[in-house]
Amino acid sequence: MSEQIANRFTVISHEHDHSRPKDEAGDVLAQLRLLIGRESARPDAPLPTERELALRFGVSRRALRRALSVLETEGRIWRRQGKGTFIGPAASAPASGVSRMSSRTNFFEVMEVRLQIEPPLAQLAALRASGEQVAMLRRLAASTRPNADADELELWDSAFHRCIAEAGGNRLFLDLFEVVDAIRRDEAWRSYREKARTPERLRTSLNQHRELAEAIALRDAAAAGRIMRQHIAAVQQAFTTIITEELDDAS
Repeated sequence: MSEQIANRFTVISHEHDHSRPKDEAGDVLAQLRLLIGRESARPDAPLPTERELALRFGVSRRALRRALSVLETEGRIWRRQGKGTFIGPAASAPASGVSRMSSRTNFFEVMEVRLQIEPPLAQLAALRASGEQVAMLRRLAASTRPNADADELELWDSAFHRCIAEAGGNRLFLDLFEVVDAIRRDEAWRSYREKARTPERLRTSLNQHRELAEAIALRDAAAAGRIMRQHIAAVQQAFTTIITEELDDAS
């Protein structure tokens, strides 16, 4: 059965469903991170207007504003009334070769990797996070609303986990995290997260985000690692359950 599940994950990972809406906000968030990285040497120069950015990236103003909201919460940008949007600290550049790796892996493997890198990152974050990073983690955990739509949940969840990865203070770990995070933005991957996101699982997940933020704030590395492992394992189990049910239905 485990081999069937892994194979099913591989098939789904490589299917391209043209009926699914494009993950506009997630895509534009990644593009904005690149833009901020390129323009970080000119923090006093405002970013293009929302209208110009929406046209440049070919996305809706709604998707753009959601991405900008995440970046503002992260402290990457700030806004001055009547003057524009300005760059904060430089964003990290994503690791290369993501497209090639994405085509060679599957959901099951990605979850295995997450279980290996994110609990240690949470432990490191508990030991190394700055006061600003702790405050940001708390803001990100509080910003995720249980009644938010799937697009919004995706943005805030990714930002929360990225903040922990950055707070870990290990450049190589962060590069590995960014590769995995880029792969998990695949539309099929997102589809299964939506299927797994029952009200009960969502409540549990958001509670774990708050618990993680507090464990890191208390410098409790053991608790942070344990909660993160439980958090990732719960997602892995949810995916396995869904795939198992699909295989049973198909047989």
